[in-house]
Amino acid sequence: MATPFPNRKPRDDEIDVFGLTHQGHLRKDNQDQFLLASIHKRVNVVATSLPESQRAALSGDERLAFLAMVADGVGGGEGGAEASATALEASLEYVQHSMACYYRGDSADGEFIEQLQNAAASAHEAIIVRRNAAGRRGTMATTLTLWMGVWPASYLMQVGDSRFYLFRDDQLHQISRDQTMAQDLVDEGVLTRTAAFRTPLANVLSSALGAENHMPVVTRLTQEWGAVGLICSDGLTKHVPDERIAEHLRSMTSAKQVCEALLQDALDGGGSDNITIIVGRGVPKELP
Repeated sequence: MATPFPNRKPRDDEIDVFGLTHQGHLRKDNQDQFLLASIHKRVNVVATSLPESQRAALSGDERLAFLAMVADGVGGGEGGAEASATALEASLEYVQHSMACYYRGDSADGEFIEQLQNAAASAHEAIIVRRNAAGRRGTMATTLTLWMGVWPASYLMQVGDSRFYLFRDDQLHQISRDQTMAQDLVDEGVLTRTAAFRTPLANVLSSALGAENHMPVVTRLTQEWGAVGLICSDGLTKHVPDERIAEHLRSMTSAKQVCEALLQDALDGGGSDNITIIVGRGVPKELP
C-alpha cells in the first residue's frame, strides 16, 4: 500500500535537506561552492496589546520559497573558486532584491522563469566584472545549478554540467541537461551516450557563467511529497553511476546520511575532482 502524504506545503520542520562539499583526493583546492537558503516574508511586531499566543499569528514568518545552488568553478587556482562563489553571491542577491514576484506565489509563474534567467545574467556579469577588476587573463567561469521551490511548483535553472536529479516512484530521473560539447554531439546524433561519456569532450563545457557562451535553461517542475531531489557537481557523477545513486536514495535514512554515503563512494572511486552534493526531501510529521 502506498504511503499516504498530506495535501499541503511542508512545514520548515518537515524539510530534510543537507549539503556538503569535499576537495577530493587529487585537487589542490576546492573550486565548488553550494548554498541552501530559506526565503521568508517576515513582519516584526514592534508593539501590541495582544497576548503572546496571538502575536505569533502576526509574525508573517511563513516560508515563501527554498533555494538550493551548486556551482563548480572553471579555471586554475583562485579563478574558479572566485567564479563559483561570485555566482552564488550574485544569484542570492538578485533573488533577495526580486521578492515582489515571490509574494504573488503561483500566479507569477512566468515571472519566476524570467527572474531566474535574469539572476543567471546578473551572476555572469558579476563574474566578468570581478575578472576584469582583478586583471585575470585566464579562464574564470563556473557552472550553476539552481533549484527554487515555491510550493507546489519548483524551478530549475541550469548552466553547465552540474546536475539535478529527481528520485520518485522508485526511479531516478536526470532532469538537467549537461551543457557540454559531448552532450551537444549526442543530441546531434554524432555520438552515443556511452561514447560521449568516454570522450575528453565530456569535460568541455559548451556553456558556463563567465564564459563566452552562457545559456541558462529554466524548467518548471511540480513538487511532490515522497520525491527526493539531488544536486551535484560532476565530481560525484564521474565516479558514481546513476544506478548506484538510485540505490542510495532508495535506502536513505536522512539527507545527511545519503550525502555522506555518496561522497564516500565518489572518494572510493578515485575522488579525481571536487565533489559537492545536496539532497532534499519532505518528511511529513503528520499523516492524513
